[in-house]
Amino acid sequence: MAIVLAYCACALVWGTTWLAIRACIAPGGYPSVGAAALRFSLAGAVLLALWVSGMVRPGPRTRRELGWTCLAGALDAGGYGLVYCAVERISGGLAAVLFGSAPLMMAAVAWLTRTERASPRAVVGAALAVAGISLIFADRLEVSASQALGVGLALGSVVLSCLGSIVVKRRCGGQHPLALAAVFLTASSAVLWTLSAAVDTRPLPWPPPPGPTAALVYLALVGSVLVFGCYFFLLARVRLMTISTLALVQPLIALALDAVWEVQIRLSARSYVGAALVLGGLGLALFARAPLYRRPGPALVLDRDAVAASR
Repeated sequence: MAIVLAYCACALVWGTTWLAIRACIAPGGYPSVGAAALRFSLAGAVLLALWVSGMVRPGPRTRRELGWTCLAGALDAGGYGLVYCAVERISGGLAAVLFGSAPLMMAAVAWLTRTERASPRAVVGAALAVAGISLIFADRLEVSASQALGVGLALGSVVLSCLGSIVVKRRCGGQHPLALAAVFLTASSAVLWTLSAAVDTRPLPWPPPPGPTAALVYLALVGSVLVFGCYFFLLARVRLMTISTLALVQPLIALALDAVWEVQIRLSARSYVGAALVLGGLGLALFARAPLYRRPGPALVLDRDAVAASR
């Protein structure tokens, strides 16, 4: 039951965070990377207090484990920095769809580098997703170069988030999910503040604007403290394949919210067709019976456990 509740929390909350991000960084709100840094600083402070007080233990027990956790947080910071910059330019639902290509990107990278041998359904699924992404990119490029750049930024965030999830899965086991999240998010916030100083052109607003600040608090406490704890709980107990299905569920929620609430960036029919191709390719790859890819020869078979996705 705990696993089911954790999965539902990740799906529902992360499906809504895309719209909340756009509300947080809207005109009159917070600068993009600074908003992410502030979000993770607030979340990290809450979780660090729980860890230091002894309420959530164990955390990292060695310098090596601490280093791996901080590395995962740094990779996540890069991914979130790109996500926030992307959502300045494209709708949250579209960003969620592009982020959902993470499992297929992992399979494609493994195949291109000859690290793994891709299955036929992974190739077909990746081809569908590439066709969908290309259609989305062409459609957004017709609208503006800024929206096309947003598509590229969202895809870049996928790579960094995949790498962060792999580090957590392989190197950060045995920690309490909230203690792990405390170090992870604190490391993310430190990197994001550095990036914010380099790229943000707007200062943090004062006094805090009510709407964007409410979105920020939701993102920090619900979208980070609660859901990252649930996510790390799942990482320790279920296969990455199971977690990867979140990449299919979240975009559907985000697109539904876009259709109702998004007023500044409306998607055309062609973008929706592209989104359907991406999600169709992902569904084909995730739910067909054969494994996404295998390592050649007698080495370890990674199968579906090699697939990673994040929010």
